[in-house]
Amino acid sequence: MAAYLEDPRRQLPDFVLADRPMLESWLDFQRATLVLKCEGLDDQGRKRRPVPTSKLSLHGLLRHTAEVERNWFQRVLLGNAATFIWRTPGVADSELEPLDDADWDADLAAWQAECEASRRAAASRELDDTGLLDGQPCSLRWIYAHMIEEYARHNGHADVIRELVDGGVGF
Repeated sequence: MAAYLEDPRRQLPDFVLADRPMLESWLDFQRATLVLKCEGLDDQGRKRRPVPTSKLSLHGLLRHTAEVERNWFQRVLLGNAATFIWRTPGVADSELEPLDDADWDADLAAWQAECEASRRAAASRELDDTGLLDGQPCSLRWIYAHMIEEYARHNGHADVIRELVDGGVGF
């Protein structure tokens, strides 16, 4: 197995699994990947936005994915009227900045709590159970696939950000 996969927090899913454990395993793999990409930097490094035309930073990505977890599992799947954590309604990408007073440990704990809440929400439903997105049925299966895509896409962003911040690659 590749050295970059040796962190016990990130387990490569088995090659043959039923749908649900496969989806759950890949989502957890992507969640762990984001955290690993943020480790080993100080606050300034995690908050740095090295692409001048972008609002993206590692810290901002963690906040964004916490908001995404809450949206898909709490609002869509369960139908809860969950408030935003950092996002200001009507202000695009407001969870990404400003980060001047953001506390990494508190924000990491909030993200972890959202991931746990998502796991509990999903455990209470079957893959083909639906919540509502804009009045349309949306299955847990679709939510899992979307969340894996969401994290994978942002982990790609995190790859570039981390390389630009300190040259780190392969997390």
